[in-house]
Amino acid sequence: MASLLSQAFQNAKSENRPALLTYTVAGDNTKKKSLEILKSISNYADICELGFPHNTPIADGGQIQTSAYRAIKNGIKINDVFSIAKDFKKSKKTKPIILMGYYNMIFQYNENKFLDKCKNVKVDGLIVVDLPYPENKKFAAKCKKREVNFIQLVSPTTSPVRLKKIIKDSHDMVYYISMLSTTGGKLKVSPKKILERYSKIKNLNKSKNIVIGFGITEKTIKSLKKADGLVVGSAICKEISSSIKKRQNPVTNVTNIVKKIKK
Repeated sequence: MASLLSQAFQNAKSENRPALLTYTVAGDNTKKKSLEILKSISNYADICELGFPHNTPIADGGQIQTSAYRAIKNGIKINDVFSIAKDFKKSKKTKPIILMGYYNMIFQYNENKFLDKCKNVKVDGLIVVDLPYPENKKFAAKCKKREVNFIQLVSPTTSPVRLKKIIKDSHDMVYYISMLSTTGGKLKVSPKKILERYSKIKNLNKSKNIVIGFGITEKTIKSLKKADGLVVGSAICKEISSSIKKRQNPVTNVTNIVKKIKK
């Protein structure tokens, strides 16, 4: 049976559009609110990414860091992230959810215990930002055994030889980092250039779903429609910050942004 991730990409393809992936930080700005935001935006997003708040991020830009600090300040722990995912899946059984975080948390939690927990709460995929190929081979195999998609990352500097190996080893989705920067940066590369590089990767194996992340906003999304999927994260985190500042309801405001982007 096709995984929920594969199905989400197929559905988007049948509507002739890229899949929309959203990213929010678990527990921002409270555990309850973060679940409400997740449930609400999942009505428009095809796939939801949920980030583990982390105090020493590698790839996260300012907006996501701010979200993570708020969540950490509110005392969010790894088990809280799992409980948010579990509660989300109770009412959104068919909506794929991907957890995103860093390997040191998984290592401290215990690899097998962490992956068993992912399976139990019905997590569909996992992105581990600082566990590159081929060091991630054993871990990816453990994920596969538990029917959790391990999502490989590739970037503009990934060599052609390495790309081939990563794509061959990848599960149902590959994440292409569009540019050399942290998340939420202004697009330093033209969408045309991004798509040229993207096509080269896509042509290595047309059956793999390859999404583009970093620098995706309402402005840039139109010109990247040829991708299998597009990830929007910083724009959402920014809206949560702005809603809190203005004492408005982040659930409504964030949902409106996701609705706009989906259009």
